[in-house]
Amino acid sequence: MIILGIETSCDDTCIAIYDTKSGLITTKKYTQTIHTIFGGVIPKFSSFYHLNKIIPIIKSLFFNFQIHTTTINAIAYTAGPGLYQSLLIGAYIAYSISYTLKLPILGINHLEGHIFSAMINKKKPDFPFICLLISGGNTQLIDVQNIGHYKILGESKDVSLGETFDKIAKVLKLYYPGGVRLSHLACFGKIKKQNFPKILRNNITFSFSGLKTYILNYLKQFKYTNKYQYKANLAKSFEEYVLNMLSYKCYKALINYGRSCLLISGGVSANKTLRKHFYLFFKNKLNNFQITFPDQVLCTDNAAMIAYVGALRLTSGEKITNKLLIRPTWCLEELKYPLF
Repeated sequence: MIILGIETSCDDTCIAIYDTKSGLITTKKYTQTIHTIFGGVIPKFSSFYHLNKIIPIIKSLFFNFQIHTTTINAIAYTAGPGLYQSLLIGAYIAYSISYTLKLPILGINHLEGHIFSAMINKKKPDFPFICLLISGGNTQLIDVQNIGHYKILGESKDVSLGETFDKIAKVLKLYYPGGVRLSHLACFGKIKKQNFPKILRNNITFSFSGLKTYILNYLKQFKYTNKYQYKANLAKSFEEYVLNMLSYKCYKALINYGRSCLLISGGVSANKTLRKHFYLFFKNKLNNFQITFPDQVLCTDNAAMIAYVGALRLTSGEKITNKLLIRPTWCLEELKYPLF
């Protein structure tokens, strides 16, 4: 079965083609650089660029890989969560192709896609496992029993970790998207003791709203905002503090729920420092412990994970309906297996 995947939940226009026999055939992404000017995603511009780029990308993939429309067996698209205007473009294009070619179509939960992104090109972890999902809009600890069976153990009570990285990068006068630039800056810093706010130390939920305020006030107090080394040290200290907090909460979740496998996914999981930290933190801590990350190119938003989850659900007997599905807010715990 060959699945065409479409992902337009935010500002990346993503298309992929996945074959249940041979694996991922191809995946392509167009990143909208215009949002850099405004320091954040503008939904109106995001939907406009999706509309202008999605069809040319699909055509180019079909042409470059000599794929005929008759070889596509189904379509999977992101139905939510995400920006309503962006989701709408992807859904309408998906349904138009489905109607024209008379193909089955399935709306996929974007977060479920992130969970299973690590399984596309790698050995699949054994169920059940704990997933730490950290992306631009979400920070969640999830107990994954199987596809469609999820329990959220802890999540951010305010902003996500990815958003926190971007906000602190902005305070340090780094260009949007700032998360990657903040991590790069941290590579040149040294860890300095900081009295960062305690993030719900005794449980596995998250709260990041106080970190930006603390750093902003700290910079104002010492007036060193233009000194590169000072900013690098602060970025390094912040990153180290966050990684220690994340690893501690993951360890606590693994112990509390008796799991021996941790999967870390989402855009922030591409951070090389984060990966190294988690490998070292869990070394020799748990018996038969397994930690899994997606490939670097599959950490951020992509259509490969949407096509892959679509393939999993369709081959598992998912019921297909012709009803247009768009859900800007869509909790993982609302999903079922198969989803009726």
